[in-house]
Amino acid sequence: MDPTDLRRCAARAPDHPAVVCGDARLSYAELEAMANRYARVLADKGLRRGDHIASLIGNRPEALAMAWAAYRCGLYLTPMPTTLAVGEAAYMVRNAEARLVVLDASLGEPAARLADMVAGDVEWLSIGGAIANCRSLESLAEVQPPTAREHEPPGALMVYTSGTTGAPKGVWRPLPPEDFRGTPAFAADLLKLFGLGEPGVRYLSTAPLYHAAPLRFALAVTAARGTVHVMERFDAALALDMLEREAITHSQWVPAMFQRMLALPEPRRQAFSSPSHRVAVHGAAPCSVALKRRMIDWWGPILLEYYSGSEGVGLTLIDSQDSLRKPGSVGRCRKGEIHVLGADGRELPPGENGAVHFSGTTPFAYFNEPAKTAARTSPQGWQTFGDLGHVDAEGYLYLTERQDDMIISGGVNIYPQEIEQAILEVPGVWECAVVGMSDERFGERPIAFVVPDRSRSTDPQALVAEIEAHNRGCLGKFKQPSAIRVVEQLPRSPTGKLLRRVLRDMLATPPGSLPP
Repeated sequence: MDPTDLRRCAARAPDHPAVVCGDARLSYAELEAMANRYARVLADKGLRRGDHIASLIGNRPEALAMAWAAYRCGLYLTPMPTTLAVGEAAYMVRNAEARLVVLDASLGEPAARLADMVAGDVEWLSIGGAIANCRSLESLAEVQPPTAREHEPPGALMVYTSGTTGAPKGVWRPLPPEDFRGTPAFAADLLKLFGLGEPGVRYLSTAPLYHAAPLRFALAVTAARGTVHVMERFDAALALDMLEREAITHSQWVPAMFQRMLALPEPRRQAFSSPSHRVAVHGAAPCSVALKRRMIDWWGPILLEYYSGSEGVGLTLIDSQDSLRKPGSVGRCRKGEIHVLGADGRELPPGENGAVHFSGTTPFAYFNEPAKTAARTSPQGWQTFGDLGHVDAEGYLYLTERQDDMIISGGVNIYPQEIEQAILEVPGVWECAVVGMSDERFGERPIAFVVPDRSRSTDPQALVAEIEAHNRGCLGKFKQPSAIRVVEQLPRSPTGKLLRRVLRDMLATPPGSLPP
């Protein structure tokens, strides 16, 4: 594939729609002009190649324009979650050593208070309205020429891990060579792996653009002359409407979104028809075998699951046909090479569980966190997302759990995902999650949180009894949860990741309490 980026697309198809978000529609010429003007504003602020900036922007076209602008100035851009508390956002600004921050005025109080909480030499700009002590990015940009600057060294994204098990960490890599003019690294592999460079791509972005995968996918589409349809926030019914109305070809989901669409009224699900929809990408969280089968039965064999992470050390893929043949697998490696390591650091043969590492990609570092980087790097120099699993004889990867989530009870390793898969087999269970609770005798013991299927009128006590009976028949004694709590929902991040730390906090509250 020839090198491609936003500028080439704008030159070849200036009037083609690049981004659609609510009432906002930008053509390629308009997105290119916005990115150029933003880049000139950043350059006028005296930022130098390798400097860091951050953005707190909702799902709007300006988020993509800012990412392209930072790239063209040789800067590291950190997109911050709009769901952060003000103190958390302030921590991220300081930790990233950001010299400039762009705030979205439509986000209200968190954006307005952030500048007051961060001391130091930080420049503050606002979009979408006025914020005290911030200059308007729009007013600065509108007086700038819409043309490219003469010198455009490439920059990079520095996204932060989601922080589901601790403080978020910035994922840092060296910048490309100053004279690099190829397809940006944030787009190149996605264009090949997911078909985003095919003609006529209309991509539905369902998740927040501050998250690594949605942002990179959207940028990749705008690097290849597709159209990005951005949902301002996820809504299951609206998502189905957009798939049909906009003749979407590619989309991206997390399993929790599948659950919400499957919970829509049956007449709507039966009436759904989107013949243009040919690739439904999903990842970011485990997808149960039963859930995936229901989606394939509904949408057809268009699901394409990936396993990767913000650290970008490797990537696996599995299509619908292989998912039915290899239930529970996340596929074979398509980026890097898999190595499963035992506790002694030695590589294990197929079929044995261990820590999943990858080689063959550019190593990452957690920004200013050498000890945490070392904890994710093997003696061989291979790196890991922190997951446990095994490969089979054909090279298909099966994940058992995250290292941080594994339960050790009486010296026995217990993988919560194995228990969860068993519980999900019980009719009347919609979702479940298992965490470890401290125990004086065994060290830890598993506790299950179960969300009942709302379409069934199942008594909670009867459901618990059914689960316990089922577990006795398919799980060893140590793996059976010591308690089962029925809750209305599981705590998840906006990108669909289960927040086990919140469940652990709930263990100190009476049964029946709901997650925040």
